[in-house]
Amino acid sequence: MSTSTEPETTEVPEEKKTIQLQSTVESPSPCVRQVIVTIPHAEVERYLKDAYDEIVPEASVPGFRAGRAPRKLVEKQFRDRVREQVKGALLMDSLSQVSDKEEFSAIGEPEFDFESIELPEDDGDFKYQFTVEVRPDFETPTWKGLKLSKPVEEITDADVDESLQRVLGRYATLEATDEAAAMGDKLVVTIKFTENGKLLSELEEERVTLNSRLSFSDGVIEDFGTLMTGAIEGDTRTGKAKISDGVSNEETRGKEIDAEIQVIEVLKSELPKLTPSFLEELGDFESEQELRDFVRDSLTRQADYRTQQALRQSVVDALAGNADFELPKSLVQRQTQRELQRKVLELRRSGFDEDNIRRFVNASRQNAQASTEAALREHFILEKIAEEAELDAEAADYDAEVALIAQQSDSPERKVRARLEKSGQMDALRNQIVERKVIEMIVEAGEISEEKVEKTKGDDDQEFAVYHNILPTRDDDAIPAAKYEDNAPKDAEKKEKE
Repeated sequence: MSTSTEPETTEVPEEKKTIQLQSTVESPSPCVRQVIVTIPHAEVERYLKDAYDEIVPEASVPGFRAGRAPRKLVEKQFRDRVREQVKGALLMDSLSQVSDKEEFSAIGEPEFDFESIELPEDDGDFKYQFTVEVRPDFETPTWKGLKLSKPVEEITDADVDESLQRVLGRYATLEATDEAAAMGDKLVVTIKFTENGKLLSELEEERVTLNSRLSFSDGVIEDFGTLMTGAIEGDTRTGKAKISDGVSNEETRGKEIDAEIQVIEVLKSELPKLTPSFLEELGDFESEQELRDFVRDSLTRQADYRTQQALRQSVVDALAGNADFELPKSLVQRQTQRELQRKVLELRRSGFDEDNIRRFVNASRQNAQASTEAALREHFILEKIAEEAELDAEAADYDAEVALIAQQSDSPERKVRARLEKSGQMDALRNQIVERKVIEMIVEAGEISEEKVEKTKGDDDQEFAVYHNILPTRDDDAIPAAKYEDNAPKDAEKKEKE
């Protein structure tokens, strides 16, 4: 057996030549660039020659053996196919070259009409134009020494009592009754929304809590509590649903829609007693105190989330004044659902239950454009500061984040990472890591004043939310289904996994 000591050689593919071209860039808005590309005819001929050089040796033309037909005949036979192929190659190669050359950072794919672009028939140059969305260009705001307010929440025993009642409410025994409905009762209702007698949509047999307001994805019945208090099974009551001022269709903003509410059932609830057997069933809690500690920990996570969000808002409010730029509607529309889903996941991880999340989702959807624009502005500002401060997500940051997600979802880290990569969420994860680092850096360099939060009666008893569009619409945007409610006791999590 002999062994060669000569190094192996591998063929290196010939590097594609640079295209001789000219490009002019216009900026109709801070986030949009319109680019006109001109490619000399000589470059078109070069691409055509290379394409025919590949085809001729193997071309099959009637009357000739494969590869033996005259070149002129091959060019005539395959003209349309080759020109279309060359057009695509010139477009892709020149787009790549222009993107490397120009001083803008694209955040979307170039937009152009491929079918309308044609190669010149004569000696003319090949010209085309495209539009691309880019990061906005603005002066980096001064971020050092900001005066920031940090809200401080104290979790009291009364807070734990109130939250514990909501937790137990999910395990309450519900019984239909002939009694009149009172605030806090459950109702099974069917609601028909009409305008001038025309049915717009119908919510069928939905179980809701009788709170002051009932919110939907695009509107709200403000006086729901007043309207339905005293109702009994079989009653039908009529009211008005107001469409949100933030919906995309300007003509429907603020419009009042007729709502006919039919009461299918009135349900009275009886909370379970905290007996040893129920505590064990609930989540292997050994005592009521252990359950209360679990609830307090959940409330603490929620408070921490609100504190961090308030600090973030304080930072971006201080920075945004010097970074005013227009965002393309197409960009906002594309990012709306992605931003909403990201927020929903954050809320679940921070211990909020599904009632709270539905309220957040409905509020966001009712004002989707404004909330998404605000989120995008924050991202661009924080990203620019991160670049100048050379902050980025490191491998260890990803590992820590994946480990946290895995711990909270009780899944293997490898499986969590694979799911994030497959669903394309690693970029979103990177953005969260970087933005958090920027906020921490700004807070550390700022002047922080703590303010104790004075609690008032929250929205929990004021509004109940359901996912439903009052106005007819094609709603393909799905909110990620809850694997479990983060506030639910441990046993609820285990049963969901089983």
